[in-house]
Amino acid sequence: MKNLHEQILLLFSTPLYLVIIILEILLSNYRRRGLYTFKDTLNNLYLMLLNSIIDLLFRSVYVLILQVCYNHHWISITNMFSYWFILLLAEDFLYYWLHRWDHEIRFFWAVHVTHHSSEKMNFTVGFRSSVFQPLYRFVYFIPLAFLGFRPLDIVFMYSATQIWGIFVHTELIGKMGWLEYIFVTPSHHRVHHASNPKYLDKNMGMFLIIWDQLFGTFQPELTTEEYQPTRYGLTKPVEKTSAFDIVFHEWQAIGQDVARKDIGWKEKWQYVFGPPGWSHDGSRLTSEQMREVESLSSLDYLRDPTS
Repeated sequence: MKNLHEQILLLFSTPLYLVIIILEILLSNYRRRGLYTFKDTLNNLYLMLLNSIIDLLFRSVYVLILQVCYNHHWISITNMFSYWFILLLAEDFLYYWLHRWDHEIRFFWAVHVTHHSSEKMNFTVGFRSSVFQPLYRFVYFIPLAFLGFRPLDIVFMYSATQIWGIFVHTELIGKMGWLEYIFVTPSHHRVHHASNPKYLDKNMGMFLIIWDQLFGTFQPELTTEEYQPTRYGLTKPVEKTSAFDIVFHEWQAIGQDVARKDIGWKEKWQYVFGPPGWSHDGSRLTSEQMREVESLSSLDYLRDPTS
């Protein structure tokens, strides 16, 4: 189910994606950066295909749900400019919380982790989709329907901001001046994909960086003189890199944790809905705990650099 706006968007974006990916590959090879590998790129496209199939199969369901909500909308915005501008702001705001809770609740992290599993950073990583996210993403956008935004317009706006979200997956664009204060930039998003403790769970926005600045999840990209070199991927890399394991490895880990015989229901609940990395015995660390450990280590080093 596509509207005319989406079809135009698809016709515009597809050749643009191809051009920038080819240019990035050529520049990567020319500068010997090694930004691409065949297997990693193949996995990116495979995950995009799975996500697209689920989205297409489920779209009629979530559009219908949004339509039912829209039929009972509370207000109407008649000015065309205001309608689209407010929809952009509101959709991006709600996406921020979708993305943030995908990082902070392990049940949803098990879906989103696929997007972060690549140890590369290039335009095709933007296509490395959270495969099952279409099954629940629409729930976050239900308030938009009640606020008088048409379901297909909501879907279109998400697709439009997602184009920007693809373009920020690159190492070849540096900081972008004053744009860094308003929009999500490649510099911001490199931080988001990094597994360094200081960078974990930062810069959650899709289009605007202002939500991160408002809600305490903003972290600028630091130089190697200020901080350690950026590492991409997961804090614990996926042991098996088959297509199946990339999608389901975190679900398997959740199942193993819940099946433990030495913990109660409270701990089992935490293993499913607590923050990723939570453990009842401290054998694993959350992102906040990793930052605390890193901070203490840095403090110890400043006290005694020879230690």
